[in-house]
Amino acid sequence: MDWNSILNSIVSWATTAGVKILIALVVMFISFKIVNLIARRIVKSAEKKHADKTIMRTLAHLVKIGLKIVIGVCLVGYVGIDTSGLSALVASLGVCIGLAVNGALANLAGGVLIILTRPFRIDDFIEAQGYSGTVEEINITNTKLRTADNKTIYIPNGPLSSGSVVNYSMRDTRRLDEVFAISYAADFHKAKKILSELYEQNELVMKDPAPFIRITEHAASSINITVRVWVKSSDYWTVKFDMLEAVKEKFDAEGIEIPFNQLDVHIKND
Repeated sequence: MDWNSILNSIVSWATTAGVKILIALVVMFISFKIVNLIARRIVKSAEKKHADKTIMRTLAHLVKIGLKIVIGVCLVGYVGIDTSGLSALVASLGVCIGLAVNGALANLAGGVLIILTRPFRIDDFIEAQGYSGTVEEINITNTKLRTADNKTIYIPNGPLSSGSVVNYSMRDTRRLDEVFAISYAADFHKAKKILSELYEQNELVMKDPAPFIRITEHAASSINITVRVWVKSSDYWTVKFDMLEAVKEKFDAEGIEIPFNQLDVHIKND
């Protein structure tokens, strides 16, 4: 074995192809850093100009991926690999992968559909696919939600685009429905008056449309009074919890009984 010949071959490769590979890796590292910086600048610039977050973040993500692919192909050609054969290989692999990732393609199509139809936007509070939370990101294949207890959930765009979505942030106002049960022995006129006064005193409750307060059911153990009022969407939970506490305190003070389930048992002696 001619060690000098082997050494010369290694040195020759290192000074030709090896240098090209090293340069390609350095260029790829620097280029990817620049591409990431460009993508972040696009998003920040859009936020300063109050542009639509959903579209701009998605476009920035696509630009980042597209530029990285172009850089990778160019560097492969620079190193000396025949890109024509590589293109044919990529095309054939694309067909195989396309058949294997049918679900992923559905998610991709769903992402495009969501961006075009706009059933929700970033920062909207939605309920979909059994989850509810604030939309943080709309990516091309999935949507990122942050739940009320600070969990992060990724929902695939395929089922999200074809399923039902409840958007709680699209309208500025919401109707708050509450049902208060009182005893059959209680004075329901007095209970209705108490409820009317409490909701009128709450500054977060809208006066127009006027509150609806009526008996809606003669239940097995109680008379049920339904209250329907309109509030700003941002005040929904504040009004709900405040009024539940205020009504309980006022009913107790005024002697209005809130009943529990009751069962009358009759014993028959033969």
